[in-house]
Amino acid sequence: MTLIKDIIDFVFPQRCFMCGNRLSVQERSICTVCYAHLPFTGYHLAEHSPLEKYFWGHFPIERAVSYFHHDGERTRSIIYHIKYYGHPEAGEHLAYGYAEELKEHCFFKGIDAIVPIPLHWRRKLERHYNQSYHIAKGISRSTGIPIWENVVKRMVNNVSQTRVARDERLDNVKNIFRVADAEKVKGKHLLLVDDVITTGATIKSCAKELAKVSGVKISVLSLAVASQSAVQIETEVEPDASVFGIPLLE
Repeated sequence: MTLIKDIIDFVFPQRCFMCGNRLSVQERSICTVCYAHLPFTGYHLAEHSPLEKYFWGHFPIERAVSYFHHDGERTRSIIYHIKYYGHPEAGEHLAYGYAEELKEHCFFKGIDAIVPIPLHWRRKLERHYNQSYHIAKGISRSTGIPIWENVVKRMVNNVSQTRVARDERLDNVKNIFRVADAEKVKGKHLLLVDDVITTGATIKSCAKELAKVSGVKISVLSLAVASQSAVQIETEVEPDASVFGIPLLE
């Protein structure tokens, strides 16, 4: 089996989504060098992360983290491959690694289920997958927490947030979600999962709908958050200077 894999890799080499260099047999989606230089947030090291504080007052938020800052050229390629270019497995791989790190800090304590931000069925038909679901799969594979994919529905096929001006994004996602199974989520602690948080409008809209159900508590996890200057971490704890045990490069 290893020989066959090596032959396939030789004939059809896999390339890093960020730098384009050939991946080694042990690497997946992103090479070790690009992985080490991702602009990690370190949000899980703060008692109350900047992202959590950002959502205060909007819905009953428990915890909120993002893996890395979406800061333009360095991260655009990996996000686009996950979201648009047919490589959701990269999102699952990154989410699994992040979840492994978060488990050491008890981030998932008390969480009953993972809820990926849903796509409208027309958008999913066009794209053939929901990238948030694949991110949720990575988290679930690490933690064993179940994915509840259909407890909330996206009722409106709204214009993509990337095509809407920043100050219009709240209106663009207003009232587009509906809880499909209120009894199932009643009194539960749900982890809302998305790929990128920019203004947070989509998360807010979905979370507010879920929060209408009695006793629901919500935490949030995304792979990326934009931008770095807007959400600086405030902690004296130094982030772990390694990725899966591999020291970060200077």
